[in-house]
Amino acid sequence: MLTDLDDFYCFALVVEHGGFSAAERATDIPKSKLSRRVYNLEEQLGVRLIQRSSRHFAVTDIGMDVYRHAQVMMNAAQAAHDVVNHLSSEPRGVIKVSVPVDIAQNQMAKILPAFLKKYPEVRVQMMVSNRRVDVINEGIDLALRVRSKLDDDPNLILREFEAIEQRLFASQAYLNEFGHLNTPEELSKHRIISMSEDHLDQQFLLSGPNNQQQKIKVNPVIMASNLLMLAQLASQNCGIALLPDSIAQDFVKSGQLVKVLPEWTAPHGIFHAVYPSRRGLLPAVRVFIDYLVEQLTMCSTRKRPDF
Repeated sequence: MLTDLDDFYCFALVVEHGGFSAAERATDIPKSKLSRRVYNLEEQLGVRLIQRSSRHFAVTDIGMDVYRHAQVMMNAAQAAHDVVNHLSSEPRGVIKVSVPVDIAQNQMAKILPAFLKKYPEVRVQMMVSNRRVDVINEGIDLALRVRSKLDDDPNLILREFEAIEQRLFASQAYLNEFGHLNTPEELSKHRIISMSEDHLDQQFLLSGPNNQQQKIKVNPVIMASNLLMLAQLASQNCGIALLPDSIAQDFVKSGQLVKVLPEWTAPHGIFHAVYPSRRGLLPAVRVFIDYLVEQLTMCSTRKRPDF
Protein backbone atom coordinates (compact mmCIF):
# COMPACT_ATOMS: atom_id res chain seq x y z
CA MET A 1 0.00 0.00 0.00
CA LEU A 2 1.39 3.40 -0.97
CA THR A 3 1.92 5.95 1.77
CA ASP A 4 0.67 9.52 1.39
CA LEU A 5 3.53 11.57 -0.03
CA ASP A 6 2.53 14.44 2.23
CA ASP A 7 3.57 12.28 5.19
CA PHE A 8 7.07 11.94 3.73
CA TYR A 9 7.12 15.65 3.00
CA CYS A 10 6.21 16.65 6.55
CA PHE A 11 8.67 14.14 8.01
CA ALA A 12 11.48 15.57 5.86
CA LEU A 13 10.62 19.12 6.98
CA VAL A 14 10.80 18.12 10.63
CA VAL A 15 14.19 16.46 10.14
CA GLU A 16 15.58 19.35 8.09
CA HIS A 17 14.64 21.94 10.72
CA GLY A 18 15.61 19.84 13.70
CA GLY A 19 12.22 19.49 15.35
CA PHE A 20 8.49 20.09 15.16
CA SER A 21 8.53 23.61 16.61
CA ALA A 22 11.34 24.76 14.35
CA ALA A 23 9.58 23.30 11.29
CA GLU A 24 6.37 25.08 12.30
CA ARG A 25 8.17 28.43 12.53
CA ALA A 26 9.88 27.93 9.18
CA THR A 27 6.90 26.68 7.19
CA ASP A 28 3.79 27.97 9.02
CA ILE A 29 2.49 24.41 9.06
CA PRO A 30 0.96 23.79 12.51
CA LYS A 31 3.03 21.57 14.76
CA SER A 32 0.00 19.39 15.41
CA LYS A 33 -0.36 18.66 11.71
CA LEU A 34 3.34 17.88 11.35
CA SER A 35 3.19 15.54 14.33
CA ARG A 36 0.10 13.78 12.99
CA ARG A 37 1.71 13.31 9.57
CA VAL A 38 4.89 11.84 11.03
CA TYR A 39 2.85 9.55 13.27
CA ASN A 40 0.85 8.36 10.24
CA LEU A 41 4.09 7.62 8.41
CA GLU A 42 5.45 5.63 11.35
CA GLU A 43 2.21 3.66 11.55
CA GLN A 44 2.29 2.90 7.83
CA LEU A 45 5.94 1.82 7.85
CA GLY A 46 5.72 0.05 11.19
CA VAL A 47 8.92 1.67 12.56
CA ARG A 48 9.88 4.51 14.88
CA LEU A 49 11.41 7.38 12.90
CA ILE A 50 11.84 10.00 15.61
CA GLN A 51 12.62 9.63 19.30
CA ARG A 52 10.29 12.04 21.06
CA SER A 53 10.92 13.70 24.41
CA SER A 54 10.29 17.10 25.89
CA ARG A 55 14.00 17.89 26.05
CA HIS A 56 15.58 16.12 23.11
CA PHE A 57 14.82 15.62 19.41
CA ALA A 58 16.55 12.70 17.71
CA VAL A 59 16.09 10.83 14.46
CA THR A 60 16.51 7.06 14.59
CA ASP A 61 18.94 5.27 12.27
CA ILE A 62 16.14 3.91 10.14
CA GLY A 63 14.57 7.37 10.28
CA MET A 64 17.70 8.82 8.63
CA ASP A 65 17.49 6.17 5.90
CA VAL A 66 13.85 7.07 5.29
CA TYR A 67 14.75 10.78 5.31
CA ARG A 68 17.31 10.28 2.54
CA HIS A 69 14.69 8.54 0.38
CA ALA A 70 12.19 11.26 1.22
CA GLN A 71 14.68 13.86 -0.01
CA VAL A 72 14.97 12.03 -3.33
CA MET A 73 11.16 12.04 -3.69
CA MET A 74 10.96 15.73 -2.80
CA ASN A 75 13.65 16.61 -5.32
CA ALA A 76 11.85 14.59 -8.01
CA ALA A 77 8.55 16.30 -7.19
CA GLN A 78 10.21 19.71 -7.37
CA ALA A 79 11.77 18.80 -10.71
CA ALA A 80 8.31 17.84 -12.00
CA HIS A 81 6.92 21.18 -10.82
CA ASP A 82 9.82 22.98 -12.51
CA VAL A 83 9.11 21.21 -15.80
CA VAL A 84 5.43 22.16 -15.69
CA ASN A 85 6.23 25.74 -14.73
CA HIS A 86 8.73 25.96 -17.56
CA LEU A 87 6.26 24.63 -20.10
CA SER A 88 3.50 26.82 -18.70
CA SER A 89 5.53 30.00 -18.91
CA GLU A 90 5.40 30.22 -22.70
CA PRO A 91 4.22 28.05 -25.59
CA ARG A 92 6.70 25.26 -26.25
CA GLY A 93 6.80 21.51 -26.81
CA VAL A 94 5.10 19.07 -29.19
CA ILE A 95 1.48 19.34 -30.37
CA LYS A 96 -0.12 16.19 -31.78
CA VAL A 97 -2.69 16.97 -34.49
CA SER A 98 -4.83 14.68 -36.65
CA VAL A 99 -5.59 16.11 -40.11
CA PRO A 100 -7.43 14.66 -43.14
CA VAL A 101 -5.25 14.22 -46.19
CA ASP A 102 -6.89 16.92 -48.29
CA ILE A 103 -6.97 19.49 -45.47
CA ALA A 104 -3.27 18.86 -44.86
CA GLN A 105 -2.39 19.30 -48.52
CA ASN A 106 -4.60 22.26 -49.24
CA GLN A 107 -4.81 24.33 -46.06
CA MET A 108 -2.33 23.35 -43.35
CA ALA A 109 0.66 23.94 -45.60
CA LYS A 110 -0.57 27.50 -46.10
CA ILE A 111 -1.31 28.48 -42.50
CA LEU A 112 1.38 26.64 -40.52
CA PRO A 113 4.45 28.72 -41.50
CA ALA A 114 3.16 31.89 -39.81
CA PHE A 115 2.35 29.95 -36.62
CA LEU A 116 5.79 28.34 -36.46
CA LYS A 117 7.42 31.71 -36.99
CA LYS A 118 5.39 33.24 -34.16
CA TYR A 119 6.04 30.31 -31.77
CA PRO A 120 9.51 28.96 -32.61
CA GLU A 121 9.62 26.70 -29.52
CA VAL A 122 6.53 24.75 -30.63
CA ARG A 123 6.75 21.61 -32.74
CA VAL A 124 3.77 20.18 -34.61
CA GLN A 125 3.37 16.43 -35.08
CA MET A 126 0.71 15.89 -37.76
CA MET A 127 -1.02 12.57 -38.28
CA VAL A 128 -2.20 12.92 -41.88
CA SER A 129 -4.95 10.37 -42.34
CA ASN A 130 -8.63 10.08 -43.22
CA ARG A 131 -9.04 7.59 -40.39
CA ARG A 132 -11.30 8.69 -37.56
CA VAL A 133 -8.91 8.86 -34.60
CA ASP A 134 -9.79 8.36 -30.93
CA VAL A 135 -8.80 11.79 -29.61
CA ILE A 136 -8.74 10.83 -25.93
CA ASN A 137 -7.20 7.35 -26.05
CA GLU A 138 -4.65 8.19 -28.74
CA GLY A 139 -3.46 11.32 -26.96
CA ILE A 140 -4.45 13.69 -29.79
CA ASP A 141 -4.39 17.39 -28.87
CA LEU A 142 -6.58 18.45 -31.81
CA ALA A 143 -8.40 16.62 -34.61
CA LEU A 144 -9.65 18.32 -37.76
CA ARG A 145 -12.52 16.52 -39.45
CA VAL A 146 -14.90 16.74 -42.38
CA ARG A 147 -17.99 14.69 -41.61
CA SER A 148 -21.65 14.67 -42.59
CA LYS A 149 -22.53 14.48 -38.86
CA LEU A 150 -20.84 16.36 -36.05
CA ASP A 151 -19.25 14.59 -33.11
CA ASP A 152 -21.43 14.35 -30.00
CA ASP A 153 -18.83 13.01 -27.54
CA PRO A 154 -19.40 14.88 -24.23
CA ASN A 155 -15.67 14.61 -23.47
CA LEU A 156 -14.76 16.72 -26.50
CA ILE A 157 -15.15 20.37 -27.38
CA LEU A 158 -16.30 21.01 -30.95
CA ARG A 159 -15.67 24.04 -33.16
CA GLU A 160 -17.51 24.18 -36.48
CA PHE A 161 -15.95 26.07 -39.39
CA GLU A 162 -18.15 25.62 -42.44
CA ALA A 163 -20.39 23.31 -44.44
CA ILE A 164 -18.38 22.38 -47.54
CA GLU A 165 -20.12 22.01 -50.88
CA GLN A 166 -18.85 20.29 -53.98
CA ARG A 167 -19.27 21.08 -57.66
CA LEU A 168 -18.71 19.14 -60.84
CA PHE A 169 -15.50 19.75 -62.78
CA ALA A 170 -13.88 18.36 -65.92
CA SER A 171 -11.24 19.34 -68.44
CA GLN A 172 -12.33 21.18 -71.57
CA ALA A 173 -10.69 18.47 -73.63
CA TYR A 174 -12.83 15.80 -71.96
CA LEU A 175 -16.03 17.75 -72.62
CA ASN A 176 -15.01 18.35 -76.22
CA GLU A 177 -14.56 14.60 -76.69
CA PHE A 178 -17.48 13.22 -74.67
CA GLY A 179 -19.95 16.09 -74.89
CA HIS A 180 -21.16 18.95 -72.71
CA LEU A 181 -23.88 18.34 -70.14
CA ASN A 182 -27.19 20.21 -69.97
CA THR A 183 -28.93 18.23 -67.20
CA PRO A 184 -27.76 16.17 -64.20
CA GLU A 185 -29.33 13.03 -65.67
CA GLU A 186 -26.64 13.01 -68.37
CA LEU A 187 -24.00 12.24 -65.71
CA SER A 188 -25.01 8.58 -65.81
CA LYS A 189 -23.61 8.39 -69.36
CA HIS A 190 -20.25 9.96 -68.49
CA ARG A 191 -16.96 8.78 -66.99
CA ILE A 192 -17.08 9.68 -63.29
CA ILE A 193 -14.19 10.13 -60.86
CA SER A 194 -15.45 9.56 -57.31
CA MET A 195 -14.25 10.34 -53.80
CA SER A 196 -16.11 7.36 -52.36
CA GLU A 197 -14.28 4.04 -52.21
CA ASP A 198 -17.20 1.97 -50.98
CA HIS A 199 -19.21 0.85 -53.99
CA LEU A 200 -18.88 0.58 -57.74
CA ASP A 201 -22.49 1.69 -58.16
CA GLN A 202 -22.92 5.08 -56.53
CA GLN A 203 -25.32 8.01 -56.44
CA PHE A 204 -24.71 11.75 -56.57
CA LEU A 205 -27.20 13.79 -54.56
CA LEU A 206 -27.30 17.17 -56.30
CA SER A 207 -29.07 20.41 -55.39
CA GLY A 208 -29.96 22.90 -58.09
CA PRO A 209 -31.99 26.01 -58.89
CA ASN A 210 -35.32 26.53 -57.14
CA ASN A 211 -34.41 23.93 -54.47
CA GLN A 212 -34.40 21.10 -56.97
CA GLN A 213 -32.98 17.77 -55.79
CA GLN A 214 -31.61 15.14 -58.12
CA LYS A 215 -30.27 11.71 -57.20
CA ILE A 216 -28.17 10.44 -60.07
CA LYS A 217 -26.84 6.91 -60.33
CA VAL A 218 -23.24 6.84 -61.56
CA ASN A 219 -20.67 4.14 -62.24
CA PRO A 220 -17.21 5.61 -61.45
CA VAL A 221 -14.17 4.65 -63.47
CA ILE A 222 -11.84 5.83 -60.67
CA MET A 223 -12.49 5.80 -56.92
CA ALA A 224 -10.07 7.22 -54.36
CA SER A 225 -10.02 9.13 -51.07
CA ASN A 226 -7.60 11.88 -52.16
CA LEU A 227 -9.37 14.90 -53.61
CA LEU A 228 -6.21 16.52 -54.96
CA MET A 229 -5.41 13.37 -56.93
CA LEU A 230 -8.97 13.29 -58.29
CA ALA A 231 -8.61 16.90 -59.45
CA GLN A 232 -5.33 16.03 -61.18
CA LEU A 233 -6.93 13.05 -62.90
CA ALA A 234 -9.86 15.15 -64.05
CA SER A 235 -7.44 17.75 -65.42
CA GLN A 236 -5.85 14.96 -67.47
CA ASN A 237 -9.14 14.21 -69.25
CA CYS A 238 -10.05 11.12 -67.18
CA GLY A 239 -13.62 12.15 -66.43
CA ILE A 240 -15.91 14.38 -64.35
CA ALA A 241 -15.08 14.86 -60.67
CA LEU A 242 -17.14 16.19 -57.79
CA LEU A 243 -14.77 18.52 -55.89
CA PRO A 244 -14.83 21.29 -53.26
CA ASP A 245 -14.03 24.75 -54.65
CA SER A 246 -10.94 24.93 -52.42
CA ILE A 247 -9.46 21.94 -54.25
CA ALA A 248 -10.51 22.91 -57.76
CA GLN A 249 -9.89 26.66 -57.79
CA ASP A 250 -6.19 26.56 -58.77
CA PHE A 251 -6.95 24.10 -61.57
CA VAL A 252 -9.76 26.36 -62.82
CA LYS A 253 -7.57 29.47 -62.73
CA SER A 254 -4.89 27.72 -64.77
CA GLY A 255 -7.46 26.52 -67.31
CA GLN A 256 -7.00 22.83 -66.50
CA LEU A 257 -10.57 22.41 -65.28
CA VAL A 258 -13.94 24.00 -66.02
CA LYS A 259 -17.23 23.84 -64.16
CA VAL A 260 -19.83 21.34 -65.29
CA LEU A 261 -23.50 22.16 -64.56
CA PRO A 262 -22.35 25.16 -62.47
CA GLU A 263 -25.74 25.74 -60.84
CA TRP A 264 -25.72 22.29 -59.25
CA THR A 265 -23.89 21.40 -56.01
CA ALA A 266 -23.53 18.45 -53.64
CA PRO A 267 -22.79 18.36 -49.90
CA HIS A 268 -19.30 17.24 -48.94
CA GLY A 269 -19.44 17.52 -45.14
CA ILE A 270 -19.04 19.85 -42.20
CA PHE A 271 -15.50 21.03 -41.56
CA HIS A 272 -14.89 21.11 -37.80
CA ALA A 273 -12.33 20.62 -35.06
CA VAL A 274 -12.58 18.57 -31.88
CA TYR A 275 -10.29 18.63 -28.87
CA PRO A 276 -10.37 17.69 -25.18
CA SER A 277 -11.46 20.19 -22.57
CA ARG A 278 -9.27 23.31 -22.41
CA ARG A 279 -8.83 22.75 -18.69
CA GLY A 280 -5.20 21.85 -18.07
CA LEU A 281 -4.10 22.45 -21.66
CA LEU A 282 -0.48 23.49 -22.02
CA PRO A 283 0.03 26.94 -23.58
CA ALA A 284 1.38 25.44 -26.82
CA VAL A 285 -1.84 23.51 -27.41
CA ARG A 286 -4.04 26.42 -26.38
CA VAL A 287 -2.41 28.97 -28.73
CA PHE A 288 -2.41 26.44 -31.58
CA ILE A 289 -6.15 25.83 -31.19
CA ASP A 290 -6.82 29.57 -31.03
CA TYR A 291 -4.65 30.16 -34.11
CA LEU A 292 -6.39 27.45 -36.15
CA VAL A 293 -9.83 28.68 -35.13
CA GLU A 294 -8.87 32.20 -36.23
CA GLN A 295 -7.29 31.15 -39.53
CA LEU A 296 -9.85 28.54 -40.53
CA THR A 297 -12.76 30.78 -39.59
CA MET A 298 -11.23 33.51 -41.75
CA CYS A 299 -10.92 31.03 -44.61
CA SER A 300 -14.53 29.94 -44.28
CA THR A 301 -15.98 33.46 -44.02
CA ARG A 302 -13.77 35.05 -46.67
CA LYS A 303 -15.67 35.55 -49.90
CA ARG A 304 -14.62 32.95 -52.42
CA PRO A 305 -13.37 34.32 -55.73
CA ASP A 306 -15.47 33.75 -58.80
CA PHE A 307 -13.82 31.36 -61.23
